[in-house]
Amino acid sequence: MNTTPTSKAPDIGLIIIGDEILSGKRSDKHLPKFIELLNERGLQLAWAEYVGDSPERITQVLSRAFASGDVVFSCGGIGATPDDHTRQCAAQALGLPLVLQAQAKALIQERMQDVAKEQGLPYEPDRDDNVHRLNMGMFPLGAQIIHNPYNKIPGFTCQGVQQGMVHFVPGFPVMAWPMMQDKLDAYCQTWGSAPKRTERSVIVFGAMEATLTPL
Repeated sequence: MNTTPTSKAPDIGLIIIGDEILSGKRSDKHLPKFIELLNERGLQLAWAEYVGDSPERITQVLSRAFASGDVVFSCGGIGATPDDHTRQCAAQALGLPLVLQAQAKALIQERMQDVAKEQGLPYEPDRDDNVHRLNMGMFPLGAQIIHNPYNKIPGFTCQGVQQGMVHFVPGFPVMAWPMMQDKLDAYCQTWGSAPKRTERSVIVFGAMEATLTPL
């Protein structure tokens, strides 16, 4: 990995999507892990935002991300169940149609063939559930795929007109974290690895914060 920065790293943001996080049914693991991945590369998180499964709110959050000029990672909501809205919201935020991305289609079909083989069943591409699975490859027009080393079902990347770049990965850590790591490693080839941040502190016994604040 190149350790000499060739261009300044932009601000980096994180969006975490899902009602299960806001309701407390599941604790978020993405934020601490993403901070860890950034720290390992001498990078720092500028902001993070949580949003539930409301299409209107997700669209608003993504619109801001695309207009920010930041590099943003979005976790969750890219499946094909009724409560997965992220793909549709990304398209709406960009004003683009959803289309079946060719590479994504091929990878999803490859995954379906693998599963059929593992189960000792014939691969039936026209079966209703297999046709439905192709929805996971419906991305905003012009999106680029993010390879998923866990089960081949890809994520995707889109760029806004204000140069905001959003990388969409699944909500499952076992899939999301390797995909995030690969993207950060690729960025570091351009940005380089910044020096590690260090902090120093001074302990003043018997002092009150309010007394020291004017200093």
